[in-house]
This record gives sequence, C-alpha cells and structure tokens, in this order.
Amino acid sequence: MAKNKYLFPLIIMAALFFLIGFMTTMNNSMIDFLKEAFKLDALANGEILKQLPNTFFFGAYALSVPVGLVIHRIGYKNGVTAGVGLLALGIAMCIPLVAMGYIPFLFGVAVFAIGIVFLQVAANPYVNALGPAKTAASRLTLTNFLNSVATVIAPMFVSMLIISDGADASEMDPTQVQEPFMIIGGIAAAIFVIMFFLKLPQIKGDEHDDEESPKEYKSSAFKYTHVWLGSLAIFFYMGIEIGIPSFFADYTKELGLEFSSAQRTDMLKYYWGGLMVGRLLGIFILQKYSARQILTLCSVGGIVLVAASLTIGAGSPTTAMWLFLGTGLFHSIMWPTIYNLALEDLGPLAGVASGVISTAVIGAAALTPMMGAIQAITGSVVFAISCLFIYYLYLIFFAAKGSKIR
Repeated sequence: MAKNKYLFPLIIMAALFFLIGFMTTMNNSMIDFLKEAFKLDALANGEILKQLPNTFFFGAYALSVPVGLVIHRIGYKNGVTAGVGLLALGIAMCIPLVAMGYIPFLFGVAVFAIGIVFLQVAANPYVNALGPAKTAASRLTLTNFLNSVATVIAPMFVSMLIISDGADASEMDPTQVQEPFMIIGGIAAAIFVIMFFLKLPQIKGDEHDDEESPKEYKSSAFKYTHVWLGSLAIFFYMGIEIGIPSFFADYTKELGLEFSSAQRTDMLKYYWGGLMVGRLLGIFILQKYSARQILTLCSVGGIVLVAASLTIGAGSPTTAMWLFLGTGLFHSIMWPTIYNLALEDLGPLAGVASGVISTAVIGAAALTPMMGAIQAITGSVVFAISCLFIYYLYLIFFAAKGSKIR
C-alpha cells in the first residue's frame, strides 16, 4: 500500500530531476549559438558577454537560503509546485524576449533559473521522504542519474533543434530558440498543472531525523569552519564543471579544428556522458573508498587531463580535444564527495549548512565571466582554461586538510 502511495509522486519527482538537468545543460550549451546569433564577437568585451547565460542562470543560486526559508514555510510539495510554475513562466518569457535582444532574453533565463533553485532545494528532501529511510539513498541516486541522462540529451537537443536550421554562423537568428522553448515550456506547464491538482503527500523534511541525538553540536552551522571551506570548494567546483563546456567551442577553434556550431555543441554530449557514467560507477566506488580519497584522485585526474590537453595542443588537436572532454569522468563524483565532507559532523544543523553550500553554486556565475575576461585580455582561451588548475588545487587542499577543520 505504501509503495503504491509513493510510486506516482516518485515518477513526478524523477521527471523533475530530468527537467532540472536538461534546462541546466541546455542553457550552457547555447552559449556558442547565442554568441553567433547576437553577433557578440563584434561587441566590446564579447568574450565576457557570451558567458552571461552562466551568470544569469547560476547567479539565481544566491537565493538558495531565502528560497529554503520560503519552502520551510509553505512546505516541500508547494515549493516544488512553485518551482515548476516559475520554470514554465521563465521559459514562456524567453519566447518573446529573445526577439527583443540578448539581455532581455537573459532576464527570462533568470526567471526560470529561480524556478530551478526552488526545485533543487525542495526536490531532494522530498524524494528523501517519499519512502523508508533505509532506501532513501537509492531513490536519490536514481533521480540524480536521470538528471545526468538529461545533461547528455540537452546538447543534442540544442544542436538539432536550435542550431541546425542556421548552421552557417552568418545566418543564425536568435528566434530559432522560440519553437524548441515552446515544446519545453509546454511540458513544464503540463507538469505544473499535474502538481497543482494532484494530492501528494505533505512532508516537513524531518521525517527521518533521529529522535535522540546523544552528540553535542555547536549552536550554529555557521560556526563550523569546514562548512565555509566546503562552500568555497563547491564554488570552485562549479567553475570546473561549467568551465569546460563553456570554453570548449573556443578551445577547439584555437586548436584549429573545423567544426560547425552544431557539431561543437553536439560534441559536449561526450563530456556530460562522462559525468553520467562516472556517477553510475560512483555508486559502487564510494562504498569502497573514502570521500577524501576519491575527491583527491578526481582532482589530480582532472589536472593531468587538462595539462596533457594544453601541452599537446595544436600538435595533436584531436587528441587534445578528447582529453579535454574526458575530464567529465573525473568531475562526475566531485559534487557528492565535497557535499559529504562539508556536512560531516553537523547532525541537526545539516539543513542550514546545505542551504549555505547550495549558495556557492554561484561559482559558475562568477568564475566563467572572469575567465572570459582573461581570454579577452590575453587574446587566448588557453590562459582562461589555465584557471582550472587553481580550482583543482583548492579541491585537493579541501580533501586533504580543509574538510578536517572543525
């Protein structure tokens, strides 16, 4: 009976996780298309401007803590419904706004990004509570795996339905996004209607908390140093995860590889595919090795691949490109290991700390434009990509020492 009670809600949550992954990756995958369609290269600071989709999207994560407080008041089910509603609204806004210009379109992106934040903050604990505590990890693993599947599909969707109609950069029109956005907006609107009228279980988010907690904790999560260092680790991690696909198009151009915009975007499916495969393998790997060991290994692996790619460069451009895309495999389980280490020993304070850590996702909003500025100043994308080494080194520090500071 209980399984039947939770089955349909879990199906809806799985669809939402797929939508979250799809919209997040689609937004990033459109960077090269938007640059060509809006002729950003012809504008001053074009290298910085083209990274603004990341800023407008991931900048919304600065609202994670306020959104968490709102959800605490209205409940997780209403929080999820509000998130889908904002997602559908933002997508609908993008359809007319894209014809008005680059910045107006990005304001529509910001609206649906706020919806994504609502979903991110509410959906994870909601899935966690939809069933027995002992199977919560398996439910979250499944929904996050579906999120990864969507990240692989999104670049192909962009390359086929948005870019392909104008493969020649000179003929690209920003309004090519309108019809695909109508499709996605329609799906989001349909899910919103289902969520609004469907009677789903109401949860408070504390169903699995232990009644007794013999361990003593500090008065606030803010007093734990490793929480702040973990937040900074997420900040830099987002620069790594989003930095690779954001600069992939320009990197292939600098390598001398002649791809169309559609082909460059479609190639990103291999990067996101690496993340998907790595997360699936991570289910088993994290049962045998500690989070500190895995985070260190993945960070070193990322450094080796990026360094090898930059070193062989133009001498073997195709190999350099595959090494660059291959970093996705190492990036795949960085997020859960950082999250796990940052929330260690927090007990009942983990909820507040989670909101703080989620706010650090704005790293993708801040670091990619900064890297774009470095590219603009130096005239080479290699210098921008070299910033990744700093991010990787911080993650090694956090794994080895920072995560142990209480």
